[in-house]
Amino acid sequence: MLLEQLRKTVWKCNLELPKNDLVKLTSGNVSGRDPETGLVVIKPSGVSFEELTPQNMVVVNMDGEVIEGDLNPSTDTDTHLYIYRHREDVFGIVHTHSPYASSFAVLGQPIPACLTSCGMLGGEVPIGGFAPIGGEDIGQEIVDKIGRSLAIVMQNHGVFTIGASAKQATLVAVEVEDVAKITHLAMLRGQPIVLNDEQIDYMVDLYRNNYGQ
Repeated sequence: MLLEQLRKTVWKCNLELPKNDLVKLTSGNVSGRDPETGLVVIKPSGVSFEELTPQNMVVVNMDGEVIEGDLNPSTDTDTHLYIYRHREDVFGIVHTHSPYASSFAVLGQPIPACLTSCGMLGGEVPIGGFAPIGGEDIGQEIVDKIGRSLAIVMQNHGVFTIGASAKQATLVAVEVEDVAKITHLAMLRGQPIVLNDEQIDYMVDLYRNNYGQ
């Protein structure tokens, strides 16, 4: 079996999505890119999370051809591959429809940097324009708009996160929803205080260079 360890990692990361209430039924997906071969492991299309195993993860090349796997890859595969081709630093991608973050997508609004934990995300979570599902349009919009952020909300769609690994992209996806929920609740009570550029830069640097083991 190709990329056995990466398959296990991507499988475990996919299971974190329903566990953290980021998806329902079969929606959402996680992928990971192998730095040595360039091959990508991604969730199969339309398969419930309860049915997922490391073995039924799908391995594709950068052209989207299935290298190993009996199931069709996610319909978001072209989006993931576009990002990987244009962001050499990205080795993990997550897509969710998490409700609080997606509510900002429906409004066409970014998620403002109102919490110190936004440093983990790269500051404000930008908004990307509407793009049809399937094909490379979403991936192109993400690459164009995401900037230094590790997350983006796509108008009328949902959330995409990126990272140096599938694990990091998954952690960011969980954090985005937490930040969006707190920000939403704060907006019900008044006008949230947005961090200034200096504060955001400090927190981004802390999370990227000093946080964790």
